[in-house]
Amino acid sequence: MKTVNQIAKQTGVSVRTLHHYDAIGLLKPTEITEAGYRLYDADALERLYLIIVYRELGFSLKKIAEILDAPDFDRNRALEEQIVLLEQKREQLQNRITFARGLKLTGVKNMNFKDFDHKKLDDYSAQAKATWGKTEAWKEYEHKSQNRSKEAEKDLGNDLMGLFTRLGTLRDQDPGSDTVQDWVAQLQAFITAHYYTCTKPILKGLGEMYAGGGSMTENIDKAGGSGTGAFAKAAIDIFCAE
Repeated sequence: MKTVNQIAKQTGVSVRTLHHYDAIGLLKPTEITEAGYRLYDADALERLYLIIVYRELGFSLKKIAEILDAPDFDRNRALEEQIVLLEQKREQLQNRITFARGLKLTGVKNMNFKDFDHKKLDDYSAQAKATWGKTEAWKEYEHKSQNRSKEAEKDLGNDLMGLFTRLGTLRDQDPGSDTVQDWVAQLQAFITAHYYTCTKPILKGLGEMYAGGGSMTENIDKAGGSGTGAFAKAAIDIFCAE
């Protein structure tokens, strides 16, 4: 059995919040001593964990109580559902990290907002463009793409993915081998020719994005097979270290 102060230190949930959960019946202490101290056992701690995760996932206290107190509540099913929701949240967060890295490297132009859920997306886009749109890479991309049709942009995207398809056939080799390093040089040349001057710092940043998870990694792995994004990063790191 643990006191409310011990539970607060262990979980990071404030004593005041634990008192509130008790008051509304969401998390009752297992026992209250004659001196008025709240005590919690392992079952209460597990229930608190479920509450914490549901709160992080955006559930209201009322909804959490309905879930946990339902007659057919299944602990294992609840944990499985939480795992799925947390994985989705992790993917969304990774997509935002990848998006931010892309903005840092090249500005807002040509970024994919489909995984970036934001109610004021247009305002954010304008703000991001004002912040990052003055980078040299962004200016160069603007110049190179201004007369390209959407179809041409699509074809370039397919050609880029074609490079990763080829890389997938090289994954049984050492990322530092001449063949793989030649592939990195081709990638750098392709980006420079069609998008912006791909310096080694920019290329290294792209490598982080390729292996960073989210939709970009998924697309690369879809083109070249599972692990292609990570393999690309390893090869790029060696190329940029020279």
